[in-house]
Amino acid sequence: MADHSSSEPFSAPTSPRDRPEQSERSERGLFSSSPGRSDLPPFEDESELLGEEREEEEEDGEELFGDRLEQDYRPIPALDVYDPDALDDDEYDDLAPDVRAEVERKLRKRDRDEALATGRMRRGLLYDESDEEEDRPSRRRRVAERAAEGIEEDEEMLESIENLEDMKGHSVREWVSMAGPRLEIYNRFKNFLRSFVDDKGHNLYREKIRQMCESNKESLVIDYNMLASEEQVLAYFLPEAPAEMLKIFDEAAKEVVLSMFPNYDRIAKEIHVRIAELPLVEELRSLRQLHLNQLIRTGGVVTSSTGILPQLSMIKYDCVKCNFILGPFQQNQNQEVKPGSCPECQSPGPFEINMEQTIYQNYQRITIQESPGKVSAGRLPRSKDAILLADLVDCCKPGDEIELTGTYHNNYDGSLNTSNGFPVFATVIEANHIVKKDDKMAVGTMTDEDVKAIIALSKDERIGERIFASCGPSIYGHEDIKRAIALSMFGGEPKNPGQKHKVRGDINILICGDPGTAKSQFLKYVEKTASRCVFTTGQGASAVGLTAYVQRNPVSKEWTLEAGALVLADKGVCLIDEFDKMNDSDRTSIHEAMEQQSISISKAGIVTSLQARCSIIAAANPIGGRYNPSLTFSENVDLTEPILSRFDILCVVRDTVDPVEDELLARFVVDSHVKHHPSSDPSDKELPTLGALYGAELIPQDLLKKYLIYAKDKVHPKLHQMDQDKIAKMYSDLRRESMATGSIPITVRHIESMIRMAEAHAKMHLRGHVNEDDVNMAIRVMLESFIDTQKFSVMRSMRKNFSRYLGFRRDNNELLLFVLKQLVQEHSSFHRTRHGADQEYVEISEKDLAEKARQINIHNLVGFYESEIFRAHKFTHDARKKLIIQTL
Repeated sequence: MADHSSSEPFSAPTSPRDRPEQSERSERGLFSSSPGRSDLPPFEDESELLGEEREEEEEDGEELFGDRLEQDYRPIPALDVYDPDALDDDEYDDLAPDVRAEVERKLRKRDRDEALATGRMRRGLLYDESDEEEDRPSRRRRVAERAAEGIEEDEEMLESIENLEDMKGHSVREWVSMAGPRLEIYNRFKNFLRSFVDDKGHNLYREKIRQMCESNKESLVIDYNMLASEEQVLAYFLPEAPAEMLKIFDEAAKEVVLSMFPNYDRIAKEIHVRIAELPLVEELRSLRQLHLNQLIRTGGVVTSSTGILPQLSMIKYDCVKCNFILGPFQQNQNQEVKPGSCPECQSPGPFEINMEQTIYQNYQRITIQESPGKVSAGRLPRSKDAILLADLVDCCKPGDEIELTGTYHNNYDGSLNTSNGFPVFATVIEANHIVKKDDKMAVGTMTDEDVKAIIALSKDERIGERIFASCGPSIYGHEDIKRAIALSMFGGEPKNPGQKHKVRGDINILICGDPGTAKSQFLKYVEKTASRCVFTTGQGASAVGLTAYVQRNPVSKEWTLEAGALVLADKGVCLIDEFDKMNDSDRTSIHEAMEQQSISISKAGIVTSLQARCSIIAAANPIGGRYNPSLTFSENVDLTEPILSRFDILCVVRDTVDPVEDELLARFVVDSHVKHHPSSDPSDKELPTLGALYGAELIPQDLLKKYLIYAKDKVHPKLHQMDQDKIAKMYSDLRRESMATGSIPITVRHIESMIRMAEAHAKMHLRGHVNEDDVNMAIRVMLESFIDTQKFSVMRSMRKNFSRYLGFRRDNNELLLFVLKQLVQEHSSFHRTRHGADQEYVEISEKDLAEKARQINIHNLVGFYESEIFRAHKFTHDARKKLIIQTL
């Protein structure tokens, strides 16, 4: 019964005329198929029934047209019957619907198993109801969702046309251009957009389409890995034939968008599918012939970009002779499309472009260059042109580090290929998707867990000390430099009242000191941590290299403006190493950039001003190589007063000899090398620090980067609650000391510097207002910067005068250690001058330390004697003798 229920029963016609579509030859073959029939004549005796016409038919074939046409339809009683054995005349009861469905399911399963066994799959067999019933809850959910939304199931989408993987010997490009595979790809991608569900059960791309339409955009970003997990065949075809596949994807995406938002085509005529997260990343210098016409993913820094130009998309022509409009013609990237002759008047031309009815699209050309950090030693960075179309234009500017996904193909531009020499062609990347490196860490890309971790971290009472300790965790000591760099990375608030008078918010730092004190290491740390950094050296940077330069475009022969390091670092940090090695003429070129944060250009007929809103962190060596503490800062450094006044913080690094500190430093460096050796245990990667020694737990660097970006983007502290009198008094005291000591002049810029540092400290705590703590920290940093630049003779008296400010937020144990070290140094120098030899240990009277501690308002020393910092510096306390002993 199962064999006949799926087929229709035969009904014998009464005469051959009821079967006009069958010829006599086919009738004989059909009705003589049963070997067991004795009442029919054998096959070879049929000529007796047909007479002489059989011979004519063999000679001339069947006469389908003509006078004897009806001879094929004359009655032949012996042939005009069905074989009774092949007929099913039994009567069957009607099957119940559920029983019939079960029988049909079994028949389909049988056919499917046979097809899989033989390797030949008939259309429609890829879809099995058992998948829907048992193994595919996502399909049930999708069907339910579609039914709830009132969308009818597309039968063509549910059934597979054919085995799409079997390309029948064609190349991928030829295969996806054929009508059948093209329709199947179209339906599968449409199904993917409608039905893909992520781990949390969200219909991901429906939500993305909704967000895209809310923003009036026309680009839909598809994650390649998600596509590969659902539709492996499409993911295989896509990199091999990107131009054809992306065209199909765009059409499918447009249909899905219009099914959700029917009138969206009034806003966006086209929907562009952008492919993100392609697994294989190619370097620019590794692109070869095998990458031609493939989808590639590469990265680099944008060095230049053209203006946005209109490019022909759909073109129409006017016939000059008869004014007939020809077209539209689809214009491709490689060659110009022109009609041969006018269909109206048959003239060969001339034809003019119909400006009104021709459709244009945006076009921009950019040049990307390899990232400086990825270029191997001794090699020049390579560059490549990329074409941005439609809504990708103007998505990046020179200086941005980007990741670009696009099609790598030949550029059939006559002028370029002439320079290369035919048949060598230039290559270009037609961009499909661009992601800026800054956007990857942008606030918009942070997850809710990241924001919760940042808010929780800001609630810590010692968050400021933790951030200071986490800056440059692989560098020992230099707390003042770490504090300055942390404040500079967070930055203050720029002001521009009425768009007339601009006051910068970036904090500039100059680090000057002895060689071998990790100045360049601090710059390299900032380059890896802060967003949008440009690193350069004084010897390798010229004035135009730092600001901007004018050059002639080799193609258009026009003068164009190219950005220098300070312009490329806009809204970021510019790091200048070996600042003292720059020529004076080059150094004066950055005066305007450091204060006004703009660069004015007047060259080759180009008069303009470029933005250079960046912090500058510079490192310099003193005159003669080592810093002389008996001279002022200006005498130690070959820098002019105007440029020194533009630095907010001056950090002086001295390489002093201290046996205990030197031993701790050596241990730290050795431990760091041991733990970071390539063959060491990866589970033991904890950086050796003294953070725990000072009670400040380090923040992981990834979290610190996110914290930094979140604070700069979301927190903008105001100055309403600031103590103005304290800053005014501080400024007057500093001016008096500056005139008395003859050191660096204190100007109004230093008041602005204190305000910027107070705002940066408030940002660090994610506060909306600057409070007293922020002002006190800014005053402390400013004073330390000022006092460190003094002669050694006046430094001690100034520390004593400003001790109430310098002690802010400094741990008592840290202050006492500083005082105790001064006593040890005095005792050691006295012993060396008197006896001419170093001593093995130093004894300090407890009474001397207590007297010094009272001067800074510290009266209880018991906690200091029991602290970890006291023992780490090899101090021991003998309570019976009332002595403090340090073993050298």
